[in-house]
Amino acid sequence: MTERKLLPVALAVAAVYWIVALAAIAGMMWADLSPDERGLVGPILGRRVELMVAMAFIGFIGIALALRTIHAKLIVGTGKVAEAAGLLVNSEVDRPLEEAGNREVRAIVRAINALVEQRKALREDVSVQIREAKKSVEEERNRLAALMSELTQSVVVCNLDGRILLYNNRARLQFKALSEAQGVGGGAGELIGLGRSIYSVFERNLVNHALEGIQHRLRKSVAQPVANFVTTTRAGQLLRVQMSPVLTLQEGGEGGDGGERSVTGFILMLDNITRNFESESRRDQMLHTLTEGNRAALANVRAAAEMLDYPELQEALRVRFRKVIRDEVEAMSERLDRTANEFADSLKTRWPLEEMLGADLVAAAQRRVEGRLSLPTKIEDVDESLWVKVDSFSLLQAVTYLVSRLSDEFEVREVRFRLTGAGRLVHLDVIWSGQAMSTETVMNWELEPMQFAGEVSPLTVRDVIERHDGEMWLEREKVRHRAFFRILLPMAVPQQQVEAEAFLRGESRPEYYDFDLFNWSEQAHALDDRPLTALTFTVFDTETTGLQPSAGDEIIQFGATRILNGKLLRHESFEQLVNPGRPLDPGSAQIHGITEPMLEGQPNIDTVLPAFHAFASETVLVAHNAAFDMRFLQLKEERTGLRFDQPVLDTLLLSAVVHPNQDSHRLEAIAERLGITIIGRHTALGDAIVTAEVFLKLIPLLAEKGVHTLAQARVASEQTYYARVKY
Repeated sequence: MTERKLLPVALAVAAVYWIVALAAIAGMMWADLSPDERGLVGPILGRRVELMVAMAFIGFIGIALALRTIHAKLIVGTGKVAEAAGLLVNSEVDRPLEEAGNREVRAIVRAINALVEQRKALREDVSVQIREAKKSVEEERNRLAALMSELTQSVVVCNLDGRILLYNNRARLQFKALSEAQGVGGGAGELIGLGRSIYSVFERNLVNHALEGIQHRLRKSVAQPVANFVTTTRAGQLLRVQMSPVLTLQEGGEGGDGGERSVTGFILMLDNITRNFESESRRDQMLHTLTEGNRAALANVRAAAEMLDYPELQEALRVRFRKVIRDEVEAMSERLDRTANEFADSLKTRWPLEEMLGADLVAAAQRRVEGRLSLPTKIEDVDESLWVKVDSFSLLQAVTYLVSRLSDEFEVREVRFRLTGAGRLVHLDVIWSGQAMSTETVMNWELEPMQFAGEVSPLTVRDVIERHDGEMWLEREKVRHRAFFRILLPMAVPQQQVEAEAFLRGESRPEYYDFDLFNWSEQAHALDDRPLTALTFTVFDTETTGLQPSAGDEIIQFGATRILNGKLLRHESFEQLVNPGRPLDPGSAQIHGITEPMLEGQPNIDTVLPAFHAFASETVLVAHNAAFDMRFLQLKEERTGLRFDQPVLDTLLLSAVVHPNQDSHRLEAIAERLGITIIGRHTALGDAIVTAEVFLKLIPLLAEKGVHTLAQARVASEQTYYARVKY
């Protein structure tokens, strides 16, 4: 029986006891009277029955007030202290308890607070020792992480079930390019992620065949048992894959080459060769055109030249054969020029763009000009905060080429560099003093293939500038008798931290219970016996135009993150604005900060919902006040044909299971109780991350309540749900 139900029961028992006690006392007094005394007392008491009842009622009120005071001080106060103490035991919170209850309970609270301080000191000491013990392991981990992040090849590590255990950033970008919904929720969320299946990209039979080949090579004791294959993805991309096994010694085996090894997983190294294949096809076509097209032309030229050797040949035929030779030579020259241009175009398609600090680009330009051309350089004005997105190799080639032309043709003996910002662009200026030049000369330099200091490139300065979506022109400073080339480059804006206060707007939305959250499907019940610690969760939140889904309000933002093996995977997230196709409630913008201009051009729910459905597949959904969000998803079932039939857990209800005596179960209140810092409140992804952290803190507290499995969490939530509903 809960503490809240104990007071009514105690009052009822006290009332019965009071009535029985008064009746017993009155009965004993009446039995002790003689008949004459009864005759005298009876009429007197009969006229004062109402007064006696009133006195008895007043006495009961006094007892009730006393019981209420005792209940508040001993029962409820003690219950809150017990819950707070339980939170200390089952979490990392070290906040002292507030003193409540009677003198003895307060003494217990003080003793607990003293133990909290001792535990805090011990934890700090243990933390220091753990940090020291983990130092070498962390160094190895950092080396591995650095190596993985710097690899130019996509690497994915899977277990034998095809579940992804590790992947690098290059692989994430690679899978994003393979995604059929690249512009939704960051892209690739439905393809790559810890715990996801690699078979969403590759056919299972193809992977199994490669594993069989590796097993065969292992049995033959091949030194490097790898398998290679090329496959086409569902998105039409061509991938070259190298598979290597993850080997472990079987139990009882010994180290070295003598131990018998078993395959526990596999490593995939991926190369997207779609563009290379197309480029090679074009190159083959160019070579074919060059050889086959010129073979016939050479035959015609040879025949015409042989005919010219005959002395008896008429002059008219000589003129005709000369024309044939001239035409064929011109056609061959045209084909060669076209092939050279196509080769230059194929070079341009392979240029990668990288983000780098503008000051580093200028420093590299100085080193290259001084090293290749032996020409002094100086810095005039460089904004140290600017970042650019460039192909540094080709751009430095272009800058060095322009400086070499200045040195050779205009005898320039020094150049200066300037780097300034202009909106979303960056101005890179190459400045010199000396003789002026015409715009026509600059255009000729732009269009000629670059040749300088022993370097030859089929590319032109114009090719390089166009590849960067930039521009270049000549400007003159008449007052200072200087001129400069101005090159416009795209700016790369590094991500910045947003102040947490900017997100803390408005209050939580009201609790919402007009949708039965507990009608789980048969598929959902299949996970009933699984422990909460062994499940994969998608924790999500939505921002909406208003609070009435049945009245036409729509979702305007999704935010979601994943929990796997008790860990919050912050880097595996889904965040997407949604165009609702209707005006926003003016009041809602004050809460989530999303305005109508922000939603213009964003995809609609028909595009976003399938991507989110794929992101959340094979997981348990978790949300705060989940019925509100699920109602919006339910209303889209008929329109999109998508049903979210997996299990759903609500942190609001789970908090009520863990802390039934607390007055508030708002997300902010729960986070404060559990010692969680809120950043990004009232953004969908920010709320999802906070909800995920709350859920992870609630799992051990639920275990203390005997809630270990998904089914137990569902039943406990259901009981709390019906206890909170007001009829």
